[in-house]
Amino acid sequence: MPQVVLVNPQIPPNTGNIARTCAATQTPLHLVGPLGFEISDRYLKRAGLDYWPYVDFHYHETLEAFTQFHRSLGGRWLGFTTGGRDNYIHFQFRDDDWLLFGAETTGLSVELLARCDATLYIPMIQPGVRSLNLSVSTALGLFEARRQLGYLEGGPPKPPRV
Repeated sequence: MPQVVLVNPQIPPNTGNIARTCAATQTPLHLVGPLGFEISDRYLKRAGLDYWPYVDFHYHETLEAFTQFHRSLGGRWLGFTTGGRDNYIHFQFRDDDWLLFGAETTGLSVELLARCDATLYIPMIQPGVRSLNLSVSTALGLFEARRQLGYLEGGPPKPPRV
C-alpha cells in the first residue's frame, strides 16, 4: 500500500487533516523533521480530532533518518510538486510507492526532488493559482493511487444519512 510522507510540514491543521485522511484509509503517515510545530500541538490534535489513535504514524527527525527507514522497506519515492514531470492521473502507481509532499511554503527541495524516482504534478487550469492546499494535494494523490490499485473497495456502502 502506498505511504504518505510529509517533509518539513509547517501548518498543524494541514497535518491534522492529512492524519485524518490516513486514518480513514489505513495509510501509513510519515512526518520528516524538522517540523514547524510540536507534535503535541493542540491545533494538530484538534484538526485530527479523535482519530490519532487510528493513524499508523511514524516520525523521522531528519531526512537521513527517513532515508535509512525507507531503505529497509524499499519502494519508489514519488515527489509531488507544481513543476513535476508527470500528471498524477496518468502515472502508474505501485503498492510500494512513497508519496512525498513538501512544506506548505516551499514544497520539496530541488535536492530531494532529484532523489525521487518520479515527480508528479496535479494539473490546475487557472495560471494565477500557484498551488493547492497541502491536505487537498495529499488526498488527491493518495486517492488516485488507491483507485488505481483497487483499494477503494472499503466494504459495503453505508446507508445515507437522513
